[in-house]
Amino acid sequence: MHYNTGDRLKLTGISGNYSTVITDVPASSKAITFNFIACTHGYGNDYPIVQIGTQIWMAENLKTTRYNDETSIPNVTDPAEWLNLTAPGYCWYNNDAATYKITYGALYNWYAVNTGKLCPAGWHVPSEPEFYVLDDYLGSEGASGGKIKEAGTTHWYSPNTGATNETGWTGLPGGQRYDDFRVMGYYGFYWTTLDYSTTHAGVMILYYNVDYADGDWYKKQNGFSVRCLKNP
Repeated sequence: MHYNTGDRLKLTGISGNYSTVITDVPASSKAITFNFIACTHGYGNDYPIVQIGTQIWMAENLKTTRYNDETSIPNVTDPAEWLNLTAPGYCWYNNDAATYKITYGALYNWYAVNTGKLCPAGWHVPSEPEFYVLDDYLGSEGASGGKIKEAGTTHWYSPNTGATNETGWTGLPGGQRYDDFRVMGYYGFYWTTLDYSTTHAGVMILYYNVDYADGDWYKKQNGFSVRCLKNP
């Protein structure tokens, strides 16, 4: 995994058990098992989970509209209001849940992440060091992004470089919301809990045209995807 300054950003991973496959992921055993078990949160939203190394991740983007205490997350559709938020909010890409919810999940600003209540009980939004762990486990600084991207061009734009999804993580290009909705199909942005500054927070990024993943910092008003990681 690559960092935007040239330093390495590492990732953390998690998996589950459904079938066993042999991969080139360096591990004591070359077998990774996929266990797609429903994790329910937010009015019947079920999520498959996948184990990669020592961690267990949701294998889909979060789509809840409620915190884990069942209080509602504000759905902010107005572009000017969204851009000026300093409080939690979520939206659907293009404000169109019917088209985008099931596949891509919701876009959350970092203020929603920072509540600590987005993920189900027993789960959490990953820290930047937890993303480092995944990269280490996948064992290749130049290809870890490809191993967690959904393969093919059903959702990613061509060429979707290096995408094998051999981990079952199924990273998707859910795009971004800031002053507008943009770059769906090209990039997948995933919030971390890193509070980089008063205005910026940490993000892990997947790309359509390279096989590595990047770490960067973006303004907290951005709407990005979220993946939940099971507590140790």
